[in-house]
Amino acid sequence: MRPVEAGGVRLFPVGLGTWQFGAGEWGYGTAYAEEVAPRIVERSLELGVDLVDTAEIYAYGRSERIVGAALAGRRDEAFLATKLFPVLPVAPVAGWRCRGSLRRLGTDHVDLYQLHWPNPVVPARRVADALGRLLGSGLTRHVGVSNYPLAKWQELERLLGHPVLSNQVRYSLVDRRPEAELLPWAQANDRVVIAYSPLAQGLLSGRYGPQRRPRGLRARTAAFRPENLRRVGPLLDVLRDVADAHHATPAQIALAWLVHRPNVVVIPGASSVEQAEQNAASADIELSAAEDEALTAASDAYRPVRPAIVASAQTMRRRVRRVRDGLRA
Repeated sequence: MRPVEAGGVRLFPVGLGTWQFGAGEWGYGTAYAEEVAPRIVERSLELGVDLVDTAEIYAYGRSERIVGAALAGRRDEAFLATKLFPVLPVAPVAGWRCRGSLRRLGTDHVDLYQLHWPNPVVPARRVADALGRLLGSGLTRHVGVSNYPLAKWQELERLLGHPVLSNQVRYSLVDRRPEAELLPWAQANDRVVIAYSPLAQGLLSGRYGPQRRPRGLRARTAAFRPENLRRVGPLLDVLRDVADAHHATPAQIALAWLVHRPNVVVIPGASSVEQAEQNAASADIELSAAEDEALTAASDAYRPVRPAIVASAQTMRRRVRRVRDGLRA
């Protein structure tokens, strides 16, 4: 297992994503939130996983509460990260919202505080001022961004005058856009790319196909439409072949391919303790050069149908209200 060392931190290459903790849209139920999710956190720590990533928007604060309760008495074992929903990411608001996250997490600081998305109407200088104050107050040890293009990441770091340690972005064998600019810059400048949806919400697990589609949240996404499930078949075949050679699962191979890239930490979710164990074990899988090349070539050949998705202003306002109301609860 090769740890990721960058920006003064040392991380296990497989972290834990907690979007699904307490979130009704995943359909996991109350027993999962109250019993399984805390055990997933505990078992992950036992296996050496240290990056535990959450966000105030996940289940409108409930994910943070579940994570905080699970870390009680074990806080020092985790590199704890959360994210600010950037409705108004300026100093007074960011400080108030960060303290709200800390209360839900049951801690006096986080190790990484991230801006969940860029805000196109708030000047980057004001965002940098907000992050600088959070660092100065000790509420966070490091700052990061999420879903930021390279130019905005660089601009924010320049204005802050301090490293912006990480950029959390969608990255997997079926979405390799970070390789164009973000990953090379991170590797050259001692920064980290945190890969969310590294299994493409289960698409790369090999469990689904044109005749076996998922239910719930994933059923509504373009990746799980019958045509795209047909098109991803050859990539899944290569994943299965490599998995068989390592006595592993296709999901483990998909994660191993990602952590084979320097400066990358993956944060898969887990629906069970067993899946969390399998995710952690993927860090120990050593792919050969030929296997890596075969997976990359199969990824290159994947051509999904990508429908245009445009969210209306009314939809965005509804989302903002749900976040605001949920965090006040």
